[in-house]
Amino acid sequence: MIALRSCLATLVALGLLAACGKSDKEAVSDSAKIEKGVGTPVPVAGETQAVATQAADAADDPAIWVDAKDTSRVVIFGTDKQAGLYSYDLAGKVTQFIPDGRLNNVDLRDGFPTPSGEKVLVAASDRGRMGAALYLLDPATLQTTPWGVAKLDLAEPYGLCMGKRGDDFIVIVNGTDGQVRQMSIKAGADGAIVSTEEKRYAVGSQTEGCVVDDAKGVLYIGEEDHAIWRYSLDPAAGDARTQIASAPSAMITPDVEGLALLRDGDKTWLIASSQGDSTFPVWRVDGETPVYAGRFSAMAANGVDGVTGTDGVTAQGGAVRAFPEGLVVMQDDVDTEGEVLSTTRGRQNFKLVDWRAVKSALKLDAGP
Repeated sequence: MIALRSCLATLVALGLLAACGKSDKEAVSDSAKIEKGVGTPVPVAGETQAVATQAADAADDPAIWVDAKDTSRVVIFGTDKQAGLYSYDLAGKVTQFIPDGRLNNVDLRDGFPTPSGEKVLVAASDRGRMGAALYLLDPATLQTTPWGVAKLDLAEPYGLCMGKRGDDFIVIVNGTDGQVRQMSIKAGADGAIVSTEEKRYAVGSQTEGCVVDDAKGVLYIGEEDHAIWRYSLDPAAGDARTQIASAPSAMITPDVEGLALLRDGDKTWLIASSQGDSTFPVWRVDGETPVYAGRFSAMAANGVDGVTGTDGVTAQGGAVRAFPEGLVVMQDDVDTEGEVLSTTRGRQNFKLVDWRAVKSALKLDAGP
């Protein structure tokens, strides 16, 4: 692991993205090469540099931070689940790499109080140290510092998402066996991590993608081969749940992977990544009952290849510098530099999609 970390750190410093080798059994991408998805086509607006681990299932999940006081200041986080945590700017350039091992999913919440002032709390599921790896992003410098690990008794920490309930910062981690742990995180007077488990339950089978709607106090979670579920964030609610969509279905082809929420004015949209057909189903979820609005596929455009075999997805509504109404970022399972399908695809990265293009393609302004 020391050699792998050294290799990755050196490559990033040099701006190179060569292979550093494979660190575990996941040596191939999650799905076969697919030319394009079957959803309504939406053009890709940009992409990040590929993660340094090549010829492996590596890039996994993104998260977006936008400075509420200056929306031109943006950090995109992305995990390399063989090696660590990347930070990118909106041009897709690597701005920081933390060689922290097998990080799978990543999420964040702003305004986290610490003895040294408010930071951005960043969390990632850690399959090597068996817990949630925690980081603090300094909004002044845009640099991220490792904080520590909140240990969990999951068989293998896999999916992760974060939420806020009042002043409480919540981290939810699920495992490959469908077990879920919900905990609150705060900084002690000495700056140390204080982690308190709030509840635990079982979804049923392997889960990964999840996202929290802070305003409604609910958690959406993907059971990869079966469904998207909605749970309450309230510890007293236990494991009561509602099914949002089944899989396989006309909306989703397993695996159900990443989940994201985007707020656009008075509307809230749930976006899922349907790995089996490289599409992104969308529901409006601000009402009592979710309303399906269609699905899109991120297609090659602007000199960037399209998205195939997608994994994690995240979204941010409102101004995100060059994206005035919002940005969607998703993992691309088989990145290429050009558009030729015969190209050997060993690299993975993250693609950027303008929310305006999604709204136009799916006619979201017209309903539901």
